Amino acid sequence: MLNRRHIRIKVMQAIYAMHQSGSDDLEKQEKFLQVSLENILDLYLIMLSSIVEIRKKEIEYITIAQKKHLATPEERNPSQRFVNNPILVALEESNALNIAFEARKINNWQANDDTILLLLQDIKQSDLYQKYMAKKTVTFEEERFFVVDMFSELIAPNEKLYSYLEDYKLTWVDDIPVVNTQIQKQLRHLLADADLIKVPAIYKDDEDKDFASALFRKTVLNESELAKEFSDKTPNWDIERIAELDTIILKMAICEFLKFPSIPLKVTINEYLELAKEYSTPKSSLFINGILDNLVKELQKNNRVNKTGRGLI
Repeated sequence: MLNRRHIRIKVMQAIYAMHQSGSDDLEKQEKFLQVSLENILDLYLIMLSSIVEIRKKEIEYITIAQKKHLATPEERNPSQRFVNNPILVALEESNALNIAFEARKINNWQANDDTILLLLQDIKQSDLYQKYMAKKTVTFEEERFFVVDMFSELIAPNEKLYSYLEDYKLTWVDDIPVVNTQIQKQLRHLLADADLIKVPAIYKDDEDKDFASALFRKTVLNESELAKEFSDKTPNWDIERIAELDTIILKMAICEFLKFPSIPLKVTINEYLELAKEYSTPKSSLFINGILDNLVKELQKNNRVNKTGRGLI
């Protein structure tokens, strides 16, 4: 689920939080980082469970409407297309998802069903839903595309849902796009077979998992040494006035230059320039690019770069 860029973001945030708290408890902060990364799976499951709960609420609504004393013909014999959508049914019947929901105690919507009701209302009022329900017949592909579009256009961008997730766990703010992209990708390829639905691993492999801890530890334990590498590269800047996030980004990048031999220099530079563009000041990426570019030339000139493998320099 997670790529290296997002791992770098979480490490950057953990180091920043450590600085802000004034803590020097490395073990505690590393545990915070690992929990923050592991919790992304909960976010993924909560988002998927919202789809399951939306279908359940519609079934409840249909059942109650059918039992009304003065039910209309439409209420007595409603269209079952939405609740019988094979993708929605497969999500609810998935053993893998249900086991994960139980294991991770994902029951958020039982206590916050007002969010689900609002989502259902928005869905039923949408042109997407109206067109889907109005079709005489639908193919399996159309059933699947409807669920993908419903999630992408109506659920994922919903402001009330976003606010709930932000309030529930602040560290999820930057994780929501990653999780939503993962779910969209899965929905596009789902078949009407509940047993084929898989809960993704948080990390691509053990190497990525180890990378998160190694980058955090090696950066924090060598902060003074890493800062010296660029302190003389900023003649027009008072080192104390450089944005704190910029110094953290520089230290992490230099740490990768010197202590991660399998990561190409160009990859490191590009990744941290993207982080600077997204998280720091408007001029940060130019400032950081200038320092890293000069530093790489100096490191290579002094044979301090030890990259292994093809195309890593």
